[in-house]
Amino acid sequence: MVRVLAVADEVVDSLTYGVGIEGRPDLILGAGDLPFDYLEILSSLCDAPCVYVPGNHDRELRGYRRGRTGWTRAGLPTEDPGPCGGINADGRTVTVAGLRIGASRCYNGGTNQYTDIQQRLRSIRLRCGNILSKTALANRGGTDILLTHSPARGVGDGDDTPHQGFDCYHPLVRALRPTLLVHGHVHPYGSRPRDLPIGETTTSMNVVGFCQFDIDPATRKVDIVRRRHGA
Repeated sequence: MVRVLAVADEVVDSLTYGVGIEGRPDLILGAGDLPFDYLEILSSLCDAPCVYVPGNHDRELRGYRRGRTGWTRAGLPTEDPGPCGGINADGRTVTVAGLRIGASRCYNGGTNQYTDIQQRLRSIRLRCGNILSKTALANRGGTDILLTHSPARGVGDGDDTPHQGFDCYHPLVRALRPTLLVHGHVHPYGSRPRDLPIGETTTSMNVVGFCQFDIDPATRKVDIVRRRHGA
């Protein structure tokens, strides 16, 4: 079993002191719209790697490249744009828990936002990369977790344009067959959003605030340890 602490959108101050964290997480997941130093604190406190995707309120991260000599942008040296030591899984396959793609619906032309067509093309590239990758062969085409900022359309999303989910996540889920789709972006405002089925084998989980869970990649079993949704 892998213990995961997933966070999104709202800082829970008690977590930075270890209060509310059960045991020792093996992995920190950031589903967007959080201060990068918050993710750094959680990763350091738990001594666990952090995998994240940017949200629509996060710093612009496109255009940065990491080479042998460090980070560059437009060919010029620069600092790591994300949380120190974190792994940006946006639009690509990573080797930590098989995490993939994340972004928010484009509604005001801001950072890290995409139209339906743009996100559909990103999803197709991700699916093609999954088919060709060694990870796909090892996992027989499946993944453990699909990490996104926005939810899928009609599965825990909102009615207003900024919080509508992406239709293209449905074929992406069918292709990747993840155990979980972990997302943020949709604030519950005092309610308790339900974990919802999407596809035949996947559960969509809103982690605004935080959710700590155990996942067994072999059996696809998920046990919720503790969660707190945003105010």
